[in-house]
Amino acid sequence: MMEKPFLAAYQGSLFADALAMPVHWYYDRDALDRDYGPIDRFHAPKPKHPDSILWRSRYEPPTPEADILHGQAIYWGQREVHYHQFLPAGENTLNFQLARELYRQVVDRGGYDPPQWLERYIELMRDPDFHQDTYVEEYHRNFFLRLAQGKRPERCGSKDIHIGGLAHVPALLAAGEAVGNLSLAVAREQTRVHVSLTHDDDEVRRAADTLVRMLFVLAEGKSLEEALVLEANGYVGVKQLEIWAARPDREVVGNILTPACYLPESFTAALFLAWKYRQNGFAGVRANAEVGGDNCHRGAVVGALLGASCGIWDKAGKVTKEKA
Repeated sequence: MMEKPFLAAYQGSLFADALAMPVHWYYDRDALDRDYGPIDRFHAPKPKHPDSILWRSRYEPPTPEADILHGQAIYWGQREVHYHQFLPAGENTLNFQLARELYRQVVDRGGYDPPQWLERYIELMRDPDFHQDTYVEEYHRNFFLRLAQGKRPERCGSKDIHIGGLAHVPALLAAGEAVGNLSLAVAREQTRVHVSLTHDDDEVRRAADTLVRMLFVLAEGKSLEEALVLEANGYVGVKQLEIWAARPDREVVGNILTPACYLPESFTAALFLAWKYRQNGFAGVRANAEVGGDNCHRGAVVGALLGASCGIWDKAGKVTKEKA
């Protein structure tokens, strides 16, 4: 049993995101292999992304306070722009940078407070110096559009069914572990509230709650397979996972399960990768990166489960301590 399983889960989620960052939303696996080769280390993103659809994205802030693109706005609408073009190797994408801020706030204040987080979230997103990520997910844009319409911050979450809604879950649990007031009941309720602030969707809440319950099973010292059987059987069973495990990862996550962001199938894809590589955490987060698609946000689940169950191991055989 790990001494701090939720911290290990949080670190695993950060690691998985940073590893996948340069190949985030690659759907052409040949291009992924050509541009980056084996994802066995952190890579800096190349300036061009062959699968980028940023040229189709638009965001017009109705007020100066709703400007959350800042200097990155000039790249929206252009072809082949990499979503994370200015991030150095090993850096986290925006949602996980926010997860790090959430962790710090909860630890510094000794507990989770939704209004305090919303105040900090709004402050960070309005700060042009907070991050250098080019892509800002749709849920952020919807939140600030609703805020500009005069809605209260706690009412600005939108219907969003993307797995990116789980990016903060490991951070929230790790922070609760750090301040010493974490129970399953508290963690489930805090997660429900937190996820709903930005993702007002039952599928996101369901997946987030399943992840919390699985991580608590792992924290008790049980195996990842036991956690899946006990808490995630509604998504996929072990017999099905055994059948899929005999096939190439890119066939399963690509032809059978979506590599894209949409829940609930993206959560099932994450469970498959975590289960298949339950004996080798580094191999699991590497496989998650190499199947492409929404691998950064899927990494919140893969990295957390593998981090809590067996650790994320680097090539030297040591647990990798990603920044918290």
